Amino acid sequence: MALTIAIILALALFVMMTYNSMVTLRNRVKEAWSDIDVQLKRRYNLIPNIVETVKGYATHEESVLTQVTEARSQAINATNVKDQGQAENMLSGALKSLFAVAENYPDLKANENFLQLQNELVDTEDKIQSSRRFYNGVVRDFNTKIQQFPASIIAGMFKFMAEEFFEIENDEEKKNVKVDFNKEAPATPAPVAVTPTEPTPETPTEPTPETPAEPTPETPAEPTPEAPKEEPVAETPTETPTEPTPETPAEPTPEAPKEEPVAETPAETTPEAPKEEPVAETPAEPAPETPTEPTPETPTEEKPQQ
Repeated sequence: MALTIAIILALALFVMMTYNSMVTLRNRVKEAWSDIDVQLKRRYNLIPNIVETVKGYATHEESVLTQVTEARSQAINATNVKDQGQAENMLSGALKSLFAVAENYPDLKANENFLQLQNELVDTEDKIQSSRRFYNGVVRDFNTKIQQFPASIIAGMFKFMAEEFFEIENDEEKKNVKVDFNKEAPATPAPVAVTPTEPTPETPTEPTPETPAEPTPETPAEPTPEAPKEEPVAETPTETPTEPTPETPAEPTPEAPKEEPVAETPAETTPEAPKEEPVAETPAEPAPETPTEPTPETPTEEKPQQ
């Protein structure tokens, strides 16, 4: 009894988890499609402005403009993903024709409004491609989930249906490229043989021998004879005799007067002149020194006392 209850609870838990995962994936599919729908509406709003801009320059291209308008209306009225994909393919082809016509009108290509609208349309188409890849990835996960066993039993019980991929393709891209080998290939011009030119041998240039420059003999300079130097003249010192000043004797005191001797004044000797240093290496002979004669002392006469 307990085992049966455990099995029933395990099955109920599995069904609940599987159902919840399927619901989650289905909601993600709807969310991804809403992103594509936003970008498609933006694209539909840009197309009328582009048509009006082209109409102002290309008045004779009514067929192309009409084709773009009809393809836009068909894409807006699409009810399912498959019809939406087919309508988008037709609209993309019509827009390519419109831009091809615009190439024939230089003024239209230079129009700033047209260039801005064209850039916005290209940006929108890039976002549509990105949203489409995300949508197709979520659809793949959802379809894989509901087709696997035993989740397929639960998907059938709750009527989960597989979603369609959003395909925007060009019919010209699906065409197989035919390769016919029976057709004659266009004659290709024979390659012109290029004759290699022989390199001109280079003539080696002989090096010019360098002539050594003869050294110029140097003429020895004759020494200039030095002028004989004059011998210094010996200077004779002149003596100026100094006469002694007579001194007046002091008045005698009651004591016997004493005679004061007169101090001898020595004669001043004239200093010798400094000797000049000889320039030449030969030393000059020194002048003989003249001896100075001593000055004779003059005796002082004694005066009689009165």
